[in-house]
Amino acid sequence: MSDLRLVHVVGTGLLGTSIGMALRSLDVDVTLADPSPSAVSLARDLGAGRVARDTEQQEPDLVVVAAPPDVAAEVVATALIAHPTSVVTDVASVKSAVLRRLRHLEADLTRYVGGHPMAGRERSGAVAGRADLFAGRPWVLTPTAETSPDAVAQVRSLAERLGSTVTLMDAREHDEAVAVVSHVPQVAASLVAARLREVSEQAAALCGQGIRDVTRIAAGDPALWTQILAGNAGAVARTLHAVRDDLDAVIAAVDALDSAADGDAPGARAAVAGLVAAGNDGHARIPGKHGAPPTAYASVPVIVPDRPGALARLLHDVGAAGVNLEDLRLEHSEGRPMAVAEIDVLPAAVPALVAALQERGWSVHD
Repeated sequence: MSDLRLVHVVGTGLLGTSIGMALRSLDVDVTLADPSPSAVSLARDLGAGRVARDTEQQEPDLVVVAAPPDVAAEVVATALIAHPTSVVTDVASVKSAVLRRLRHLEADLTRYVGGHPMAGRERSGAVAGRADLFAGRPWVLTPTAETSPDAVAQVRSLAERLGSTVTLMDAREHDEAVAVVSHVPQVAASLVAARLREVSEQAAALCGQGIRDVTRIAAGDPALWTQILAGNAGAVARTLHAVRDDLDAVIAAVDALDSAADGDAPGARAAVAGLVAAGNDGHARIPGKHGAPPTAYASVPVIVPDRPGALARLLHDVGAAGVNLEDLRLEHSEGRPMAVAEIDVLPAAVPALVAALQERGWSVHD
């Protein structure tokens, strides 16, 4: 990364630590700062960089602010003053509120580039940091009319060298988009997961892959998500109202089916089917691998014994069959020492893969 010799990362949580780790893997000098001495020391020990000293002589080429959304603007404004020749970016998941606050603070927006890497994990903190966290993920930049082209190029270089695909958007457009693709899904996952508090242990034991898929992100940090949802409240509210309207229609249809004496309620089944069909249409718009157009894959279920090395052997045998694995999901069998591995491949590869795996002794289900 020839254009970045020194990068200063402010905030050593998941994103800040991951950025530091990725930059260090590229031999970029990284200094770290965080209000918590323990947090910055941990990030250092994990290989994210070195702790910044008050006596630093060299100005960083780029300052990355990885602070929580509710304080990101203040930290950015402070960095712009403290480093008058440096480009400053942030990684907050809301952009309009940060920009409004920076304008109120009369910050130098020529050197500021709003950013949002669309990457994360259910776990938080430096210990969850990964150098490959951004590989293949979108990284949105939200420059203003005042932002210099050189500043945009500097932050674009950072994102691309860390393996991300850069998208330029207006701050408001970004916030409307992430309300739909990130923030409301978090609310929906939390709402569904919260219902599990009310069920019996026997009922909870029935949880399969469907409920696991729907609720995976419900394990997020409550404090962080409160900040995110508050920072993007307008866009989130608009999307939630639209979801509520759809939900009300489904509730009315299901209520009608439940109360119909003869089990028939004209129009109710069409309403339910319409929602599922609309979901099919929306799901089909989710990009495929590496941002490619959506691709329909075929799933090959294989029984995998729950013992060391079994999954590794299966993956080896898939490769030995000359088949490219497009995706993989594991569903563990309740009360049995086995799992079902659902191997997604191109439909044309299914016959050869099934034959090869059966020849190697695997139990393959149609």
